[in-house]
Amino acid sequence: MSSPTHKALAEELIRRTDEDKAAQPNPFGDDAAKQLAHRRITTDNADRLAEIMDEHGWPTVALVGAEGARRAWLIAQHADRQLDVQRRAVRLMERAVADGQADAAQLAFLRDRMLTNEGRPQVYGTQIAGVEDGRPVPWPVEEPERMDQRRAEVGIPPFAAYTAAHAPG
Repeated sequence: MSSPTHKALAEELIRRTDEDKAAQPNPFGDDAAKQLAHRRITTDNADRLAEIMDEHGWPTVALVGAEGARRAWLIAQHADRQLDVQRRAVRLMERAVADGQADAAQLAFLRDRMLTNEGRPQVYGTQIAGVEDGRPVPWPVEEPERMDQRRAEVGIPPFAAYTAAHAPG
């Protein structure tokens, strides 16, 4: 595979998501100051992603490499308080997926995240609302009987297998 055409941008996306991960608070154990500091990071990252999308469109594998593209997606995933950024990222990723320049599973996760942030049913069941009887329960899903079929279409394992593989413990 060829190297990304914009290595500095890839490095920036990686650095920003590393900072996000390092600052992620425990919502039940960390103080408000740490939680607000993390919000500032995710807001700043989303603002920067909006600038990148203005200049380049979606940060594709060709532009920033596979890891840089994954990190751009992570920034969009964490832009929960900036739905305009999530909506735009979904639109641009749709085109990039159609052109073979972005990951369909990542798009599915982002679309579900955006839909749940809008208070609408998700499509792929990637966003978990909680745990009941020891099992993860997704936020509402449109046509839940077709959820696993849609997941398969974008390369995501069936809900039961995915949640079993990602269960704590």
